[in-house]
Parts: sequence; C-alpha cells; structure tokens
Amino acid sequence: MNPDKVPALLSYAFRPFFLMNGIFAMLSIFLWVMTLHGSGLPGATPLWHSHEMLIGFAMAAVAGFSLTAVANWTGRPAIKGTPLALLVVFWLAGRLAMLFSSSWLPASLVSFLDMLFPVLLCWLLSREIIAGRSRRNYPLIAIVFLVAGLNAVYHLGAALWLPGGDRLAIYLLIHTLVLLVTIIAGRIVPSFSGNWLRQQGQTQMPVNNDLVNKAALVLTVLVGLAASFMPMHLLTGVLAFGAAIIHGLRLGRWKGLATISNPMLFVLHVSYLWLPVGYTLLGCAVFGWLFTPTAALHALTMGAIGSMVLAVTTRVALGHTGRPLQAARLTVLAYWLLMLAVLVRVLGPLSGQGYLMMIDISAMGWILAFAIFTWVYWPVLSRPRVD
Repeated sequence: MNPDKVPALLSYAFRPFFLMNGIFAMLSIFLWVMTLHGSGLPGATPLWHSHEMLIGFAMAAVAGFSLTAVANWTGRPAIKGTPLALLVVFWLAGRLAMLFSSSWLPASLVSFLDMLFPVLLCWLLSREIIAGRSRRNYPLIAIVFLVAGLNAVYHLGAALWLPGGDRLAIYLLIHTLVLLVTIIAGRIVPSFSGNWLRQQGQTQMPVNNDLVNKAALVLTVLVGLAASFMPMHLLTGVLAFGAAIIHGLRLGRWKGLATISNPMLFVLHVSYLWLPVGYTLLGCAVFGWLFTPTAALHALTMGAIGSMVLAVTTRVALGHTGRPLQAARLTVLAYWLLMLAVLVRVLGPLSGQGYLMMIDISAMGWILAFAIFTWVYWPVLSRPRVD
C-alpha cells in the first residue's frame, strides 16, 4: 500500500481498532445474552464469552492504544497501511473462528486463526519498542507476549490437549490485563490530571509515589496468581484485601475529586476505582462474606478493564485527531450508562430469582454505552484529522 495513499482509517492503529471494538462490544454481549436465553449460536459458550471479552474486546483496545502510543514513545513512524490492515484482518479472522469453533471448524484451525492477531501484535510492538530503544516500555512487550502465550494455553485446553488449560488461561488473562490497567493508569491518570489542574491554576497536584506504585504492581501479580491457582484459599482473600488497600491508597493520592468538573478526566479515576472495589469483593467472596466470586470477577473485568477501555478510547481518539479534549454530552451519558451497568452486574448475584433480569439490564446498559460511543466516534475515527 502506497504510504501517500493510506486511507484515514488505516493511518493509525487506534482508528480501526477503537471503531471495531465499539461494534464488537455491542454484538458480542448481545449474542451472549441471547445465548443465556437459549437463542444464541452453538459457539457462544461461557468460556467463549470470557475469551472474546479478553482477547477480542480488551486486546483490540490494547492494540489500538499501544501501537499509537509507541510512535510517541520512540519517535518512529506510526504503524499504518498494509501492516495495520493485516493486523485488523487477523483480529477479524480470530473472532469469526472463535464464534464458529464448536460447530463448523476444527480445533487446530481455530487455534491457528485466533493466534494470528496476538502473535503479529507481539512482533509489531516489540519491533518498534526495541528499535526505538524505549526500555521503559519493555514490560509492555512482556505482557503482550504473556497474553499470546496464555491464549495458546487456552486453545490447548479447549482442544483437550491440556485439560483445564482453557479455564486456567482465562483467569490468568484476566489478571494479566488488570496488571496492564495498573501500569497504564499509573502513567496516564495522574499525568493527565496534573496537567489539567495546572491549567486551572491549582497548586495541589496528584502524587505518584514509587513505593506505592511498586506495591500495587507486586500485589496485583500475587493476587492474580493466587486467585488463578487457589481461588478460595484464605491467603488469596488476605492478598486481595491488601491489594484493595494499596490500590485505594494509590487512587486517593491522584486528586480525583478535583477533576469532577472534567468528565473525561474524572471517568479515568472512577474506572480505576473498580480495582479496589473488585479486590475487596474478591476478599469477601473468599471469606464467604455476602458477595460471590462472580461479583468480584465482573468488578475487575467489566468494571476496571471495560470502563477503562471506554475512558481511554474516548480521550485518545479526540487527542490524536486534533480535537479538543472535551466529552460530548452523549459521551458523558455513555460513561454513566456503563458505570450503572457494571454496578447492576456486580449486585446481580444478590438478586436471587431476578438474577437473569439483572444480567439483561446490565447488558442493555453496556450495549447502549458502546452504541453511543460508536455513533459519536465513527466520524472521528474514520475521517482525517480536523487540523
């Protein structure tokens, strides 16, 4: 593809991946809810749902964000044109293969098609970071390679070549992506908040303490390992409460309440809040205190990961297309709908016989939030920069 004739949609990775992510977020959850009501496709199993929200939804956002940001980190040209188009095709191939995995396609072909996207992402991201000597971002390379490896473990388990590997891989993938949220949020949330507060003439700035940051990373890793290999062990509960405390302490030093008049900033803080909430619920679940492991799981996935994806994509899309960093009213509505959807999903297990209805309500909020995102950001993502 001629670099001078690259269409706007393939000029930066955030454009196609953020747009596809909005569409996929709606369709995948709609299909999953239909499956719960007995009308879905055979391939839409519980593990399919988990896998696709991690590899399909979350990793599409990671690809769009990281391959866009790496150009700023390294000073190298952005990934665009043919390599980006190939990555998009591989992502789409994986989604279709996973959807029809149990009915039409053999396990070996499904594994091959679904591994194409994470493997190419590993190659592109590591090539840019290493060539640009951006050593600070080497951990990101490790995390993306870990995601690709765990995806391979998932397929080995799904094909019964490694019994139980698929379920274990899902839990490890969840906590790997939570770790990535912890790392990225630690960079952008206090930085963006501090920059805006200075513009407002404020003197009290967010504090990003190295010791607290390292403690948050270590506890996130330990809880992830404990929750994956011994989910109901008392040590897992203790570690989860410790992670909740340290993540809450970290968030409390970032001056979130001072940004409440800026929805695009405030939503970053609220999204991160789901981490201490999720770890608290996990600790409660281990000790048998009211909440279930499902509540904790959705606070960390739908809450911390899902809402952070929406918060970051809405901001990055505006910033990289030359638009003011101001959330439209519809975008703010999408933020609220998603947060309410997470809250309903987390409280759903407490509703007894109304549990399925709570899932339906939560799914409706999620679908509406990403429908709004797709509607508002389609022209932003598909057209050239305004400047």
